[in-house]
Amino acid sequence: MTKIEMTEAIMVAKNNLKLSWAEIAASIGLSEVFTTSACLGMNSLKPEAASQICALLKLSSEVCLALQAFPHKSWEKSVPTDPLIYRLYEIVGVYGPTMKELIHEKFGDGIMSAIDFSMDINKESNPAGDRVVVTMNGKFLPYKAW
Repeated sequence: MTKIEMTEAIMVAKNNLKLSWAEIAASIGLSEVFTTSACLGMNSLKPEAASQICALLKLSSEVCLALQAFPHKSWEKSVPTDPLIYRLYEIVGVYGPTMKELIHEKFGDGIMSAIDFSMDINKESNPAGDRVVVTMNGKFLPYKAW
């Protein structure tokens, strides 16, 4: 089973059972963001977590194995047309150099890890319109000289 087939099976089961990503994540004790990412094929799960998701969603052992398989992380190189994803590209396009400059100033020459990393997505009520709060927390990895 491919990661794409796995994701399709998970999405059908999730929708049929009317479960939220938060409920699925809580059932395995992992974050909502990481759980969703694994179910969408961009991360892998340990056997116990994969089994728990498949039991909750009543999915096959093939889905369980696909959840455990190491992903090939790739994405379209062109700018996406989905408005939400496009806006994230826009944020990086507009603020990426600023983020890079400030990270280098505060930490030195290096990068923020996307491996030793966590992210939270929350809703903040605001009278002018609800706000999306995205918090990214990545370990700083300095470049080394050799």
